[in-house]
Amino acid sequence: MEMRRNIYFYHKRDADMLSITAPLLELADRYGFSVIDDYRKANIIASVGDDGTFLQAVRKTGFRDDCLYMGISTKNSLSMYCDFRIDDTSKMIEAMTTNEHIKVRRYPTIEVNVDGKGTFSCLNEFSIRSAIIKTLVIDVFIDQLHLETFRGDGLIVATPTGSTAYNKSVNGSIVDPLLSCMQVSEVASVNTNRYRTLGASFIVGSERTLTLKVRSEGNDHPTMGMDNEALSIRHVDKILVTISDKKIKTLKLKDNSFWNKVKRTFL
Repeated sequence: MEMRRNIYFYHKRDADMLSITAPLLELADRYGFSVIDDYRKANIIASVGDDGTFLQAVRKTGFRDDCLYMGISTKNSLSMYCDFRIDDTSKMIEAMTTNEHIKVRRYPTIEVNVDGKGTFSCLNEFSIRSAIIKTLVIDVFIDQLHLETFRGDGLIVATPTGSTAYNKSVNGSIVDPLLSCMQVSEVASVNTNRYRTLGASFIVGSERTLTLKVRSEGNDHPTMGMDNEALSIRHVDKILVTISDKKIKTLKLKDNSFWNKVKRTFL
């Protein structure tokens, strides 16, 4: 891997975080990196905080696929997206200055198009939920096939890396990020003699298009989330979800694979 020398730090700009990140800036300068204020010119984008901060860093910098992202945790523990602890600078120095112990991971992302009003990217998951105390009704299509009519609180469409978050909490499967796919999971589905859904999460391959058609039935203003942000679109009719060509490249240590993280986090 070629040496990368322009680094942009993404974090909150309050006094506490500026104090916490000051040693990182000094460290970067000491080892020949240029700390820049414009993320568009960066080779490395480093988020400082937690997994939520990492997701925001990727979103706010435009889901760039021509640079490396790295997550630096301000807590004592690592997480799914944060591979480095702020108090363990030796690992960061090793990762940024040598090739021996690092790998570049490529995480799939999904694209969500809502009624042709724009396409939005997600690294973790897209969710659609009822905003009122009333069942949400969605016709689910895979390509041109009508798979089911979902009735319940909502649906989650997760990437492989997002499979360990909201998706796992509703009994979805954990998916290896080496698979370019998306997983659809139900939130409190209604299954009776009259209404029936699949009743299980299912995985859709990279060549498929998932279409969600929201039936009005008095509930056509659902709440939609992209990673950890709400989408400010009120009326919704049709949503198209596909696997994006973009993959987020992250800086990883060889002894900290996705499955190392899964074991550390959940077992």
